[in-house]
Amino acid sequence: MTEHPVAMAIHGGAGPLKGFDYAREVAHMRGLIEAGRDRLAAGATAMDVVVETVAALEASGYYVSGRGASPNTAGRYELDASLMDGATGHAGAVAALVGFKSPIAAARKVMETTPHVMLAGDGAAAFAASHNLEAIDDPAAWFTPAWRGTHPDALSTGTVGCVVLDHTGALAAGTSTGGVFDKLPGRVGDTPIPGAGVWADARVAVSCTGAGEMFIRAAVASQIACRLRFTRQTLAEATDGALADVAHIGGEGGLIALTAAGEIVMPYNSHGMKRAALFPDGRIVSAVFDD
Repeated sequence: MTEHPVAMAIHGGAGPLKGFDYAREVAHMRGLIEAGRDRLAAGATAMDVVVETVAALEASGYYVSGRGASPNTAGRYELDASLMDGATGHAGAVAALVGFKSPIAAARKVMETTPHVMLAGDGAAAFAASHNLEAIDDPAAWFTPAWRGTHPDALSTGTVGCVVLDHTGALAAGTSTGGVFDKLPGRVGDTPIPGAGVWADARVAVSCTGAGEMFIRAAVASQIACRLRFTRQTLAEATDGALADVAHIGGEGGLIALTAAGEIVMPYNSHGMKRAALFPDGRIVSAVFDD
């Protein structure tokens, strides 16, 4: 059987602040891409690499996801994540999850052990506990909010994500977030919603970051897949068109997208996006701004 060239991309959130030094994040993302490359070379599946990579992004505290999340207006850390398997169409998600270190691990358990796609709130927490996922004993000590600004606006955001193409030609995508800053309790954005913040099928894998309300309204992730499936648009045209819809309704953000042929795009309409990629020819890039 002919093996496909492998590829992957990750993001650590759109909308970074001008004037801050993101060398730490650039190096961290490059290291994760190198680790993913090695795992794929050893035969790991796209889904395994997505989950491992997103879990590492969550655990780092460098991004507004997992350990780097900020509390909502009630002082609670509600986390969201989702996964989608392009080979099977299976998906799993958790929303407003409290008390557990890795939302992406919980999303995978939902996908693999239940007939459901999403669990939320107390139900998600009870489910995570029943599967012995790693709990947070002391939130005040464990969380290290990654936001560096002084006065974030109402839709300041941070999300992480990963898309992977493995040696069998299978695609997978995952997204995880702490949500917008100062969000109301129970607020859920696009991250845990397949079709909005994440998508994977036989053609393309997508992970989004940005103003989640607008990404939901524009159905960004599935819109890209539909543009590819039902039109003659290129990947760049499809992703640019979806982001134009977000901009039209007042939103900004970005995304990473990877096709079954190994084509990668990482567009954004904010002033930057933390991002890195492994291309099929082995080339690795890691950047935040254009310059």
